[in-house]
Amino acid sequence: MFALNFQWPQNEELLIGRKKDCTVRLGDIREIYPENSVVWVTVGPKYGAKRKLYPAMIDTIYTKEFHALTLNDLRHQSPDIKSVEDLREYFQSKYQKHILPDDIVTVIYFSEIIER
Repeated sequence: MFALNFQWPQNEELLIGRKKDCTVRLGDIREIYPENSVVWVTVGPKYGAKRKLYPAMIDTIYTKEFHALTLNDLRHQSPDIKSVEDLREYFQSKYQKHILPDDIVTVIYFSEIIER
């Protein structure tokens, strides 16, 4: 099973509170996370220990240019992100690189799998 890992601490609170069900990642990574695949949602640093939060299904995954992200994409990514420019600035600080409006991103919508 694959993991959909979130490295930044602010994401953990959103994921635990079920306020985040979408992630935007730089580049085209559709081959890594096919639609309808099951993943573990995890949190932790890139080369450190991870903590499993819950299993999830990849509901929808698509690519688009950064500037074409919708308000819906942003709202599901984080309620604190109010515009594409806000997300671009956040990504530039996070990745320490310049993000262009035509850079390709992958948008992944996922939903928790509840075991009963």
